[in-house]
Amino acid sequence: MSRATVRRRGAWLALVASSALVLSGCKFQGANSLPLPGGVTGPLQVEIEFTDVLDLVPQSSVKVNDVTVGSVKRIELKNGYTALVTVALKGDVVLPENATASLRQTSLLGEKFVSLEKPANAFGTLRSGALIPLKRTQRNADIEEVLGALSLVLNGGSLEQLQVINSELTKALKGRESQVRDFLRQLTGFVGGLDAQKTQITRALDGLDRLSGKLAAQRQVLDVALRDIPQGASVLADERAQLTRVLAGLNNLGTVATRVIEATQQNTITDLRALQPILTQLAVAGKDLPNALELLTTYPFPRTVALPGNKGGIRGDFANLYITVDTSLQDLINNLTGGGLPLPLPLPKAGSGGTQKPVVPKLPTLPKLPTLPQLPPLPGLGGLTGNLTGGSGDLALLLFGGLS
Repeated sequence: MSRATVRRRGAWLALVASSALVLSGCKFQGANSLPLPGGVTGPLQVEIEFTDVLDLVPQSSVKVNDVTVGSVKRIELKNGYTALVTVALKGDVVLPENATASLRQTSLLGEKFVSLEKPANAFGTLRSGALIPLKRTQRNADIEEVLGALSLVLNGGSLEQLQVINSELTKALKGRESQVRDFLRQLTGFVGGLDAQKTQITRALDGLDRLSGKLAAQRQVLDVALRDIPQGASVLADERAQLTRVLAGLNNLGTVATRVIEATQQNTITDLRALQPILTQLAVAGKDLPNALELLTTYPFPRTVALPGNKGGIRGDFANLYITVDTSLQDLINNLTGGGLPLPLPLPKAGSGGTQKPVVPKLPTLPKLPTLPQLPPLPGLGGLTGNLTGGSGDLALLLFGGLS
């Protein structure tokens, strides 16, 4: 063996040993952990939840608008029923924060891949470490599921009965095309009317829901009422004859009342018209009438004399009356004499007694009152006794018992 051969074998052994050391240090998990030739990866890692990932495997592609932007890094089971898929995306990929994810196939029998899409109401930016939850993920139907459903329809379904159904419908509609067409037209109008009234229908259903809630809250009261209603109905049934007589009496009363109102209609209208001037004058009097009636309770004193407390003139069982007269002697004499007496009055000279007595002047003579004319004699009244033709005695006789 040459030295070159030994040297090559040593290099291969060193390569194998270093490879084994590297693989053991990186926890080698099989061929799936090795990147595929031409695969795309990146620093942006995003977790996606799926209810079912079918046969999706690590290193599968991640695409945006059918362009590969990353790959599946690992697939785990979360909470015992949810598949958690971790994908690695390129650093220049820009997706909204509420991006959606779906599981699709490249072709009918092609491989699975994860498709990331931008929603209509996109906002924000998807960051590394973000999570796309179940409510924003979906998966398309698998070819095996489609073929299985088709096999069920063809083998165990009612496909062979479609011809019978078609023929029976043709027989049922034959000759009735116009009626069916009119029915469909009316049904279209009915559905359109319901669609136009959907707001009112929704409001009515909401009101019915509130009513049902209130009835449910009053369940015990309704239960008692339903138990008592039969007893009340039984009492009404026992008193049916009396109720009938009462209703008949009310009918007769209404007839009589109608007749009375019709007979007195004109008199009532006349009385109301006669009351109109009185009511008009009462309305014109306004507050004067109640004020006058209130003054009667304290007559001849003003109503302030009866104020409560110590403000009024009456205190307990006695009344305080204060009178203030503001006048002068000259004005008093002028008022009494008509203004003919001068002031100050002259005083006489002092006599021997040393006292002075005022001399009261003689008041002027008052004029005589004119003589009243004599009243004419009263006419004779039938049924009276005595002479009533004149004189004060005859008038007293008339006023104080001259009648027989």
